[in-house]
Amino acid sequence: MKRIGVISDTHGHWDEKLANFLNSCDEIWHAGDIGNIKTAETISELKPLKAVHGNIDDARVRNEYPQFQRFHCEDVDVLITHIGGYPGKYERNVRDIFDENPPTLFICGHSHILKVMFDKKYNLLHINPGAAGRSGFHQVRTAVRFGIEGKNITNLEVLELPKH
Repeated sequence: MKRIGVISDTHGHWDEKLANFLNSCDEIWHAGDIGNIKTAETISELKPLKAVHGNIDDARVRNEYPQFQRFHCEDVDVLITHIGGYPGKYERNVRDIFDENPPTLFICGHSHILKVMFDKKYNLLHINPGAAGRSGFHQVRTAVRFGIEGKNITNLEVLELPKH
């Protein structure tokens, strides 16, 4: 079993509470708006990092991290992007990918709103981990962790932290 931590919208913020929650994970996946390359480096010193860039990320982050990451973890087909929408309201480029070949697990950020939903139309689990950083309109900082064993996604947990 692999333990996965998922975060988004750090906007250059990283702290010990996030690190403690994600320390038990084997990998950290970041769904964009990292904030700066130093934040990405700090996270990757804790655990291996898979990430995509977001709309606020500069050229250095964009050069290091793509718009989309698609890969397999165990037997789960994973797609990560920053601006993806949600079931029934996906961004057009995401919908095009889903119409051609939907993943098993779709992760995006951008909205700063934590959502975990099953999409029956595409037969996939949609996760938006909310915002782990302090910038934005959200009132609570959030992160998600779960296990992947074979094709199963299990033991999903949410961290909620005060914004400041």
